[in-house]
Amino acid sequence: MNQVTDEKLAKYFDVTGRALKKAKPAKGHEEQAAIILDMAQRYFEDASHFEKKGDKVLAFAALNYAHGWLDAGARLGILDVGKDNVLFTVDAD
Repeated sequence: MNQVTDEKLAKYFDVTGRALKKAKPAKGHEEQAAIILDMAQRYFEDASHFEKKGDKVLAFAALNYAHGWLDAGARLGILDVGKDNVLFTVDAD
């Protein structure tokens, strides 16, 4: 189905919200991590704004941007995500 349903949106708010809570600056990368976490938080807040306005498509897009920032930071080792390969695209080893 090619629709952004309430259920799908709620799922992505949950996943991205948990990822935001889990991601921490990796040692030695505090400055870069702060930028990434700030951008992810801003996109997450934008998603909430768009959802309240009834624009599910923009809300979904903003959530994906938020999570993309987090994934990039985790993959590059700027964010410490505890090797969580469920919420992030990192190796579990």
